[in-house]
Amino acid sequence: MTTREGGARAGSTLFDRIGLLYTGDPGREEIEQAALVVEDGRVAWTGPARQAPDADERVDAGGRCVIPGFVDSHAHLVFAGDRTAEFTARMSGERYTAGGIRTTVAATRAADDDLLAERTSRLVAEMLAQGTTTVEIKSGYGLTVADERRSLQIARRFTEETTYLGAHVVPPDAASADDYVRAVTGEMLRACAPYARWVDVFCERGAFDADQTREILTAGIKAGLQARLHANQLGPGPGAAIAAELGAASADHCTHLSDADVEALSSAGVVATLLPGAEFSTRSPYPDARRLLDAGVTVALATDCNPGSSFTSSMPFCVALAVREMGMTPLEAIRAATAGGARALRRTDVGTLRTGARADLVVLEAPSYVHLAYRPGVPLVAQVWQGGRHRA
Repeated sequence: MTTREGGARAGSTLFDRIGLLYTGDPGREEIEQAALVVEDGRVAWTGPARQAPDADERVDAGGRCVIPGFVDSHAHLVFAGDRTAEFTARMSGERYTAGGIRTTVAATRAADDDLLAERTSRLVAEMLAQGTTTVEIKSGYGLTVADERRSLQIARRFTEETTYLGAHVVPPDAASADDYVRAVTGEMLRACAPYARWVDVFCERGAFDADQTREILTAGIKAGLQARLHANQLGPGPGAAIAAELGAASADHCTHLSDADVEALSSAGVVATLLPGAEFSTRSPYPDARRLLDAGVTVALATDCNPGSSFTSSMPFCVALAVREMGMTPLEAIRAATAGGARALRRTDVGTLRTGARADLVVLEAPSYVHLAYRPGVPLVAQVWQGGRHRA
């Protein structure tokens, strides 16, 4: 409940009686019996509740846990169509090969802008209700100049973290893979770069090989975009090494890594973004987060929300999977879902509740973030605040 307090600076809000505050600040990561002050959309103060300053308004957290908003650094939200038949087939034992992407491409091309925007809006709202306050959105289901551009234009309505993924797969109507790569690095890139911050490539057998990946990422970097990469999802491959070679912000999936891959990611400071929803939905082996963390690699967690291999918008679900299946402690998982995601987006203003950060915070209906894994599937997000405004 919010009440007025006298004598405080206008526009400030005190979050009081926080049972456990997870700040994500390495210098003071957890504070028990805490409080937090928000002013002008930013965190202005954190500390013990008994030392809290006055504020214009007060929110009583009632002993609940407060964490930073989740940072989902890998999502494919601009699409049309449905792939339940593919999911049913996988659950009956068929192997996932990423071939269904072309099904979504056909449906997305046939959809109008209003439909694509409405579906994207619905997914972003789902994410917000589950505590995600920052999301990256990729193109990649258009695979023509016009459709990739409009996908990014739609994505820009919902986030500044937009990624040009013209190199998702080679579309069936392309004259050849080489012709398509020329389009991706030429006309399509020129059309899409004004609406994107990132460039990405699906570097896998059946998609783009090492030489094509380098060419596409290098062209994107020259056009002013920053690199990220789908790497080593379906089997061993060159993706992680290329991410390290080119200084990508993140290598995403990282399910099949060699010792050399892990060392390269660690040495280059590339974030390993792990996407356990994909392994859950495809019945594939989970990535070994413990191995990466022990090697000094920064790990992020993200949903990979997409209609084929990971149709979940829930970061709490991914946190639970990371703890149950990937060798992460609850503390490591919450770090990965907040500060790790921010690192994967090269952001310092989100994924943390240290002073000066954007006031994106989640109030959990629980005394600790451990409950996100301890009580999987239970809707524990009680309130979401984004930029200091109550959103859900």
